[in-house]
Amino acid sequence: MIAPALLTKYATAVPRYTSYPTAPHFHTGIGCGNYAQWLSALGKGQTISLYIHIPYCDRLCWFCACHTKHTLKYEPITSYLAALFSEVEKTAELAGREAKVTAVHFGGGSPTMLRPEDIVALMDRLRAGFSFADDAEISVEMDPNDLDAPRYDALAAIGLTRASLGVQDFDPDVQKAINRIQTFEQTKSVVEEVRKRGASSVNCDILYGLPYQTTKRLERTVDNILSLAPDRVALFGYAHVPWMKKHQTMIPDDSLPDVTMRYEQMSMAAAMLVSAGYEPIGIDHFALPQDSMAIAARQGRLRRNFQGYTTDGADALIGLGASSISQLPQGYVQNSAATAEYQRFVSESGLAAVRGIELSADDRVRAAVIERIMCDFGFSFAGLRRDFSGDAEGLIAEAKVFVASNGDDLCRIEQDRFTLTQTGRLFARSVAAVFDSYFSSGKARHSIAV
Repeated sequence: MIAPALLTKYATAVPRYTSYPTAPHFHTGIGCGNYAQWLSALGKGQTISLYIHIPYCDRLCWFCACHTKHTLKYEPITSYLAALFSEVEKTAELAGREAKVTAVHFGGGSPTMLRPEDIVALMDRLRAGFSFADDAEISVEMDPNDLDAPRYDALAAIGLTRASLGVQDFDPDVQKAINRIQTFEQTKSVVEEVRKRGASSVNCDILYGLPYQTTKRLERTVDNILSLAPDRVALFGYAHVPWMKKHQTMIPDDSLPDVTMRYEQMSMAAAMLVSAGYEPIGIDHFALPQDSMAIAARQGRLRRNFQGYTTDGADALIGLGASSISQLPQGYVQNSAATAEYQRFVSESGLAAVRGIELSADDRVRAAVIERIMCDFGFSFAGLRRDFSGDAEGLIAEAKVFVASNGDDLCRIEQDRFTLTQTGRLFARSVAAVFDSYFSSGKARHSIAV
């Protein structure tokens, strides 16, 4: 058990580090012109991962912090798809067909809100514009309430390989409090249907720290999840950020567990997953030993991007759609988040990038250190010197100073390697923040680290 004083001290508000520099430090000095140049620089031998954002839901979950909007009409989606198709065409034209697409992820919002014919048409546009590897992974975030036989068939037609289901918690009281009604039977049916149609992997998301959630209620949810035998499980802490997402004000503050209760919930659920044979991955993922993510973690190939932990080692991540973020060798760009503005930008130039950041030499080495802390709970000094030469020395010196000055045994230096202890692993985000040169001067607000 972790001492309550340590929880209070280190479970502070810090970034999730799905990028470095983090998105609050993007600026308007980077836009469509920079993005076009960076896309045009992609070439033969390089690989691309595509992220497609569908920012619509037919119900709005109170816990959600995604860029999405509620609609019960399909007309806004039709209009949005027209702009998205245009952005796909322009982006593919700039990137060319020499770089290979190795992964596609449809996220949201609720991608499964799309009509079956639109699901197929969207993938057809992507394949027409980009060059795909034969074994490209196709993953889709799914809302069981949207799915029916024609949509299952459409997902099979586009080559779905991985299904991602947000469960959160099966308890009716918790579901009511977060406006996410989804029965176990519905979820089980989705798992069965996608597997029947050829999906080789299923991922389920669980949240702890939800309103009115108790350890016992969460235990029942984990039991139900385990009965489905998903290949991966993500165990996320609910991020209560009502200053960013106004609909989270629908969740009363006094209904939320405190940091000690959150830790108890997380520890219990993690122990259940490990006992069931899942390998812990980074700070919040679990995978069966034969899953590609577990293999990547054992081999030191685990990566982290805007989708969280991933096996995706592509040279560039191209985000398509409103609010989506692209990660290229030169830096990051983000599209306009407002759907109307996104559509206007695309109609004018084919692109919608409105902010971003170009990486400096210091950014690159810090990004590498932070990613390895988040993925491997440490980093090798020799590896850092190999990859960054003289630029590595400053970060190595910072690591040594932190180890020497930290009296809580969060990290050590062992065999020329900075390593987090078992206690330190719980606070990996807080340790990563030590190497974030933007963090202390930033004005962004973040969710707590446990």
